[in-house]
Amino acid sequence: MSGAADGFDLTGPLAGGPLAGVRVLDLTRLLPGAFCMSLLADFGAEVVKVEQPGIGDYMRWGEPRIGGESAASWVTDRNKRSIALDLKRPEGVAVLKRLAAQAEVMVEGFRPGVVARLGIDYEAMRAVNPALVYCSISGYGQHGPLTAAAGHDINYMGRAGLLSITGPADGDPAVPGVQIADLAGGGLLAAVGILAALTKARAGGSGDHVDVAMTDGAFALQSIHLGDYFASGVVPAREQMALNGRYPCYGVYRCRDGRHITVGALEPRFFAELCRGVGREDLIDTAFEESAKQIWREVFLARDRDRWLADLEGFDACVGPVNDFAEACRDPQMIAREMIVEIADHAGGRHRQVGVPIKLREHAGTLRTPAPRLGEATREYLELAGCPQSEIEHLLAEGIAAEHGSDDHARVASESSTSA
Repeated sequence: MSGAADGFDLTGPLAGGPLAGVRVLDLTRLLPGAFCMSLLADFGAEVVKVEQPGIGDYMRWGEPRIGGESAASWVTDRNKRSIALDLKRPEGVAVLKRLAAQAEVMVEGFRPGVVARLGIDYEAMRAVNPALVYCSISGYGQHGPLTAAAGHDINYMGRAGLLSITGPADGDPAVPGVQIADLAGGGLLAAVGILAALTKARAGGSGDHVDVAMTDGAFALQSIHLGDYFASGVVPAREQMALNGRYPCYGVYRCRDGRHITVGALEPRFFAELCRGVGREDLIDTAFEESAKQIWREVFLARDRDRWLADLEGFDACVGPVNDFAEACRDPQMIAREMIVEIADHAGGRHRQVGVPIKLREHAGTLRTPAPRLGEATREYLELAGCPQSEIEHLLAEGIAAEHGSDDHARVASESSTSA
């Protein structure tokens, strides 16, 4: 597989790619920033995680573990480097600014106001590097009445209206199984904003401050539904829209064995194919008849899921399985698209990894290195920042910076293992 990595080299330059040569200082913690940075790293950006000595990104300490790293870090921190630097101390901030002078992008995910107190906000870093693209990912953005409020994915989706249209009409709003606001509203949109600002900066323009609010992103993901609301004034509700379960032609159906099948036959020709495939051409006119939903439920309850999939093979009917994770990882489509690959860990073991989701024909993203150990590249980047050896030893001795394998790292890992 082209996406698999047979080994890795932590001493040489990272592999090429469309973002090769772009150095990114990543101050984020947890999922939104980690996912955003993984997308850039897959395409060659030199993403340097700037982490707190002895603690690092909180996702590091979860269970289960793969190759010595938490499963969460394993999939989101591939292709990255790690340095441990205490940004609550002036010497640590001074080092960060020296690194920022050599970087093109800096990303932070603190609650608004924190970076100003640390002296590393956009204005402070712009004074060091006017071309720097500075991205802030937060729940509610850098201004507005909730800018300082705490929140998580479910809060952002709820406020943006997304939860109000998710779930059964006769039940409560459903909590999606994936963090939509974090990943799509935050991570994906931050990547787009960074690349847009970077394109301008690389063309000779100044840097910019990319302000991404996960609530804004969750709101924007509903664009077509909001367009309908703006036009009609009708507030959408659960199972009351074409794409959230109102009609027979678009929904999830339980089969005889308790497993489920998806139907997305919105267009007349697809729905007609579905009717022919299930042997019910008498239902061709029921695609948008709410009263026919129970009839269709009974149709699919007549056979097991895999029997339906076999019977419908060859019919262009927009149907498919609701796979669990084990089935999804065995699915021929996922395998053909190299969405499950293997890479080596630091000890030479091989483990499964999520493949690169964006396919470029000429400059494909690659999986080059596993998730970095906390602080493993600290000394290297202190040297790149221009710190003389005497200063490096001082920073390490005082705990302002830390390398992998220090007592603090071992202590935190031990405590985490005990608490888990």
